[in-house]
Amino acid sequence: MLFVILPSYNEERALPLLLQGLQDTLKDYIKYEIIVVDDGSTDSTAERAYDWRGKVPVKVIRHGENRGLGAAIKTGFLSLLPVLGKEDIIVVMDSDNTHNPALIPKMIEKMRTEDLDIVIASRFVDGGEEKGVPSYRKVLSHGASFLLRRLYPIKGVKDFSCGYRLYSGSVIRRGYERYRDRLVEERGFSCMVELLIKLSILGSDVRVGEIPLVLRYDLKAGESKLKVFSTIYRYLIVIIRGRSWTKG
Repeated sequence: MLFVILPSYNEERALPLLLQGLQDTLKDYIKYEIIVVDDGSTDSTAERAYDWRGKVPVKVIRHGENRGLGAAIKTGFLSLLPVLGKEDIIVVMDSDNTHNPALIPKMIEKMRTEDLDIVIASRFVDGGEEKGVPSYRKVLSHGASFLLRRLYPIKGVKDFSCGYRLYSGSVIRRGYERYRDRLVEERGFSCMVELLIKLSILGSDVRVGEIPLVLRYDLKAGESKLKVFSTIYRYLIVIIRGRSWTKG
């Protein structure tokens, strides 16, 4: 079973495009369920998700207020824990139409053939590319990955911050067994770095790989939610706190 977690905040224009893409990609490929976590949207994001009931297997979970990307991902994970099997797969991706759902079968194939626990859609491997990304965001993402590769080297990982990932049900269950409610503590974009570091240190048998991602920022329908200085600050906090996780 494949579970697709879509953290969503004010994505009323982009979400239907993504749901259509997921239907086109997955309908004849694998049994799946989509979990849209509406993170306190002030537009019609939730309503657009409800419109797709009956077309795709979609469940909508609503936050009463905007709590951030990390909280939305955490809500998605927690909703799955009662039913999540070790052989199940979870994909987390952005809802803004910048992540191509057609990559999911390739990510699943890589996970299965190479016996991986996490597969990252990476901008920084051969074939990866960023289209339409503002210069300041490139500097932030490239700089963060450069620093993290040196401080927290994880075999097979170049892109620490991309939000498009595949997780095995087994590694998420192991993550909650170790960290409990602290698996995802960061509210913002830094949660992707936090989650990767925490899962990678569960044991030497946790294996991570990457496939190329062409990030289509030029297709983004809404405004960016990334707050540059706040994100840089939280990255630094995660980098510092990470030492305690590796010793825990």
